[in-house]
Amino acid sequence: MTNNKIFNVNIKSQKILATPSDIKDALPASKIALRTISQSRKTLESILDRKDRKFIIVVGPCSIHDPDAALEYAEKLKVLADKIKKRIYIVMRVYFEKPRTTTGWKGLINDPHINDSFDVETGIKIARKLLIDINEIGLPTGTEALDPITPQYLGDLISWSAIGARTTESQTHREMASGLSTPVGFKNGTDGSLSTAINALLSVSKPHNFLGINQNGQIAVTQTTGNLYGHAVLRGGNHGPNYDQSAISIATQQLENNNLPPNIMVDCSHANSDKNPEKQPMVLRSCLEQIEQGNKSIIGFMLESNLVGGKQSIPANISDLVYGVSITDGCMGWDATKSLLLETASKLEEME
Repeated sequence: MTNNKIFNVNIKSQKILATPSDIKDALPASKIALRTISQSRKTLESILDRKDRKFIIVVGPCSIHDPDAALEYAEKLKVLADKIKKRIYIVMRVYFEKPRTTTGWKGLINDPHINDSFDVETGIKIARKLLIDINEIGLPTGTEALDPITPQYLGDLISWSAIGARTTESQTHREMASGLSTPVGFKNGTDGSLSTAINALLSVSKPHNFLGINQNGQIAVTQTTGNLYGHAVLRGGNHGPNYDQSAISIATQQLENNNLPPNIMVDCSHANSDKNPEKQPMVLRSCLEQIEQGNKSIIGFMLESNLVGGKQSIPANISDLVYGVSITDGCMGWDATKSLLLETASKLEEME
């Protein structure tokens, strides 16, 4: 008998997840966490509106794979954040999803056990619990909005969002970002061009209608009002870095020519540091020199940092993972991070 199947031909299986409402009922945000989120979003908006003269620094692991290590990092970062709060506003980088050019570990939400079991519901619960814990110590969190469904589960616990270099050009991600409740940083494309990010910024500020899910997990036509707090993130590209004075000046002019606020965040990692975590301080110091010379468009930085510097490959036996070391991109260690942030705070205070 001929198999005439024409629907879901390449689908092996589908597993129904708990709804966002069910997950939130099981893991509700505390009043303390909600206060952190509300206050931090207002602070970030004030910085982008140039009403607050602080600089934003989004710092933390390239990706989260161990919630215990992430919380330990958060506790250390909170102590440091309080010391440098006069001129720097710290947001912890808490990335749960990793875009892949081909294949590889897709992050804690998709594969929390790091064994290709793709226990997504458990991953969402682990991520939500960690975000609550970090916000409860008074530290705001930032993440990459990669999967358009995930914000329905976690978006209420995030203060800053990024759209990555691979997805800045995506209409789906631009529409999603137009409805996010946080400021959103759009990275330049992997080729280093800012034009993709500028188009995204123009799009995200406008209302959109698109298919999504509601809190009950139902497919819904979603209408947004537009997000007025989009900004550019320079991360370098295939042809090298783009944090030098000339590149910043060109990016500023491009934003102004498109009637966009000249708000630029510099990603000190990725192509700007040639993916060498030890070069991140060099990038930041170069930008500080530009600020000292009168640059007004740089509003913040991104740093990849972990408890222990470097990175490790995923071993056959997960129990052999080294605690506090990244399993994706290499990171600065904690001591180097602390030293750099204290140095940066001191230099910014001297500029006042």
